[in-house]
Amino acid sequence: MKINDIKRVHRIPKSDMDKMIDEENKSNDTGMQFYDLSHEWGLGQPCWPYFEDVKIERLHGHSRSGVLTQKITTVMHSGTHIDAPAHVVEGTPFMDQMPLPRFFGAGVVVSIPKKKWEVITAEDLENVRPKIREGDIVIINTGWHHTYADSAEYYHYGPGLYREAGEWLAKKKVKMVGIDVQALDHPLGTAIGPHGTGPLIPHLEEEYREFTGGRGIKEDFPDWEPCHRALLNAGICGIENVGGELDKVTGKRCTLAAFPWRWKGGDGCMVRLVAMVDPSGEYRIEQGDTE
Repeated sequence: MKINDIKRVHRIPKSDMDKMIDEENKSNDTGMQFYDLSHEWGLGQPCWPYFEDVKIERLHGHSRSGVLTQKITTVMHSGTHIDAPAHVVEGTPFMDQMPLPRFFGAGVVVSIPKKKWEVITAEDLENVRPKIREGDIVIINTGWHHTYADSAEYYHYGPGLYREAGEWLAKKKVKMVGIDVQALDHPLGTAIGPHGTGPLIPHLEEEYREFTGGRGIKEDFPDWEPCHRALLNAGICGIENVGGELDKVTGKRCTLAAFPWRWKGGDGCMVRLVAMVDPSGEYRIEQGDTE
């Protein structure tokens, strides 16, 4: 059964719907295969520690109005989302000012497994296979997306990028970077740790000293979001909270797309991050013919 064959159902069980979507993604008329690298988004959405909860209201429902219309109140840095340079670097482009080609292109999904509070290094990035090329969209799978939830585990104790990795990626002149953790920067290099408006979670200082045998957070993470700044200063947008079918394309080169809203003055935006592969190599984009 395909999606457009469905008639008058209340709600299809998630397992059945996922199966139908997967089948149609792989049997579509383009011959391409599509992989959703986004987490589901909705009520009860995991949120960064100081963000308000997502609110969804039905302004019209089928029983009352014959149509369904919903109102959403949300921070745009919610779920799988993209950061514009202006998010952290004053005087740089907003979401609507980024050229569309920046959100689409060839890239690579790489595996860099990391555990609690581990840091992704330049050496890690240099040694991945397939290799990262100049102009690539780079998606990093640490394995942490399997813990995605409204939990301390996901937000407080995850691994992440920091200054060295951000500077390596900027020097490599990649097109865009995505990662399956709470932010482009390691959590202890954000306001979760003792930076900016933080520490949002004060008890992490004592826990980190116990974890390291005495070192404080600022000894290992002295700067506030240096990976954000290295990438966004270079005009490289970053995608946070990557997930979904990430494991299915890890270790592969593919085409990637993540288009945000054309939001005037936008600092970031939720996106549907999609990986595409073309096993036959026969699909082509239309050439713009008028007949």
